[in-house]
Amino acid sequence: MRIGPYTLDVPLIVAPMAGVTDRPFRELCLAHGAGMAISEMMSSNPALWRTNKSQKRMVHIDESGLRSVQIAGAEPELMAEAARFCVENGAQVIDINMGCPMKKVNKKLAGSALLTRPDLIEQILTATVNAVDVPVTLKTRTGWDPDNKNCVTIARMAEDCGIQALALHGRTRACMYKGEAEYDSIKAAKAAVSIPVIANGDIDSPEKAQYVLDYTGADAVMIGRPAQGRPWIFREIHHYLTTGEHLPAPSLEEVRTILLGHVQELHQFYGELKGLRIARKHVGWYLKEHDQIGDFRRTFNAIEDAQQQIDALQGYFDNVA
Repeated sequence: MRIGPYTLDVPLIVAPMAGVTDRPFRELCLAHGAGMAISEMMSSNPALWRTNKSQKRMVHIDESGLRSVQIAGAEPELMAEAARFCVENGAQVIDINMGCPMKKVNKKLAGSALLTRPDLIEQILTATVNAVDVPVTLKTRTGWDPDNKNCVTIARMAEDCGIQALALHGRTRACMYKGEAEYDSIKAAKAAVSIPVIANGDIDSPEKAQYVLDYTGADAVMIGRPAQGRPWIFREIHHYLTTGEHLPAPSLEEVRTILLGHVQELHQFYGELKGLRIARKHVGWYLKEHDQIGDFRRTFNAIEDAQQQIDALQGYFDNVA
């Protein structure tokens, strides 16, 4: 699969997720088989670009893989300016967010709310593509609600505006993350355009990835929530797609190594105080299968010292083993 001048050898992409796909998580997923990882979305409001939060969300020149930054907003000029700013700071691909269903984003007419304004979408796409000399991609949903699915129209518009790849989540904005994703709309969008189409939504196993690729004809799949606490899902899927065989599940010792490394990276990247707070949700995802009652997680979430977090995790795995 190609995005402009870039070739992805592995058709597996880490979905941009606010509060999740920070640099430590992106690097981890890439190390475990993802072909590309997209940053969590960055506001097009220039007043926010220099904040510590935005600085952490940006990609950095020394990151692994193809550096893609997602931007969100509803004003064409600001989106264009944000794209230029990101490229100047190391982005090799700009991704436009038209898929976020959250109310605080939609009330500003950003994210999936734009699906109600095709006229504005065209202006944003054109302005952003013309603003930078790197590929611009688009992530969106099937429509605003089940009675108003317009993703095929948007896909054609995106191609006409110069968008280099389209990621499509198989739900409408009204569906949020409920129910099951549908893939007929993705199949229709793929048939309507010649640019690469990336299928997204409920791809949580090697078999599901193979099915979605075969059914939709998509060029790649994008994985979000199923990778939370399970970054090795990418190597599992890639192995299955290339060999038709399953990799064994990671051993408890490997899970320990991956989780401890991830938590330590969070402490280092954010500083101990913020890092230990962010680590809590990741640890919850990792241990969901092992700590089903949740006793350890409740204890872990009360810890306010970074080293004590590491010690508690070591003790937990020693006990489980």
